[in-house]
Amino acid sequence: MSKRTIVTMPGDGIGRIVLEETLRILDAAGFSADYVNADIGWECWKTEGNPLPDRTIELLAKHKIGLFGAITSKPKEEAAEELDPSLQGKGLVYSSPIVGLRQHFNLDVCIRPCRTYKGNPLNFIRRGPDNTVEEPEINVVIFRQNTEGLYSGVEWSDPPDNVYEALLSHPKFLKNFSRVPKDELSVSTRIFTRKATERILKAAFEYARQYRYRSVTVCEKPNVIRETSGLMFRLAKEIQQSSFPEIELWNTNIDAQMMWLTKNPEDYGVIVAGNMFGDIVSDGFAGLIGGLGFACSANIGEEVAVFEPTHGSAPKYADYPVSIVNPIAMVESACLMLDHLGENDSSARIRSAIGRVVSHGEARTYDMLKLPGRPDVLEKGAASTAEMAEAIIEAL
Repeated sequence: MSKRTIVTMPGDGIGRIVLEETLRILDAAGFSADYVNADIGWECWKTEGNPLPDRTIELLAKHKIGLFGAITSKPKEEAAEELDPSLQGKGLVYSSPIVGLRQHFNLDVCIRPCRTYKGNPLNFIRRGPDNTVEEPEINVVIFRQNTEGLYSGVEWSDPPDNVYEALLSHPKFLKNFSRVPKDELSVSTRIFTRKATERILKAAFEYARQYRYRSVTVCEKPNVIRETSGLMFRLAKEIQQSSFPEIELWNTNIDAQMMWLTKNPEDYGVIVAGNMFGDIVSDGFAGLIGGLGFACSANIGEEVAVFEPTHGSAPKYADYPVSIVNPIAMVESACLMLDHLGENDSSARIRSAIGRVVSHGEARTYDMLKLPGRPDVLEKGAASTAEMAEAIIEAL
């Protein structure tokens, strides 16, 4: 059998660093693949006017699996100023290449696990009875609809006449906004389709069944956002009753969920939400297990899948003589890739190795030591990015 080919997209800043160390760990775990590098991110934008070149899309279309590092994104005006002079004034507008990948390949199922590693000094703790200290074990997996909702990009400032006329046909818009000058209006749409909503819900329930979670929680706001959030919860009830009766269906509002996640986070299993609320609740739970240094994600379509940490490119850290950033989020993202490819033994071995390193506490990056992210943290006992990767490799 020929080796799989994985498209590696380092991107910007620390993306290149954490991806390089992750490939070392995959190799140490015995995962055999060919890796082909693909261009993406800020440098492509500045020199080509396109942060997601066609050649990268073609590689992913051919090989189906991608490992992605991180990207830099800047506001519209600043992005335009950093274009090569030969490209300025041509109407080019920067847009996120990872969002572009999700939409081009319809990577509509986003999976974001948030699981506690015992011994992590960043784990959430709370007060218990008689002034005791409790450290709940968190094992939550968020399923986020990745291509619709508020992130679909259907929005206007000073909407065109046909859009404005359509808005005026809604009685609440007519009552509350018809006196607002059109050029003072900005409108973003929140679009849910039945097909995509059913797909993310079924994926969440199937995952809960496969990994024996007792509940799936729909985290939306159906009491206020009645049409879109209401559609998701209505379909969830239909799917649960018809196909997954052994799994409990829970319903929470996003605002209340953000309170409850620090009150009883151990009660939740699989959570499913639209794009914006899924983004919010996954970052909330990630904060309970150590923050962005431990936050991984998968973007899965019917044919193509891309795996990435949820942190940004942190460009200031990329310029340090010795990298200090925590590579675990990138390594965990690679584990999600292994699971997707059916290499479950390898992913389990890597996660077990991470668990031993975290528990033993001999190698801890600056964030785990709660130090400010400066180059001198290495002198204070923090492990470098390479040292943390080496510790994981030794634990394998």
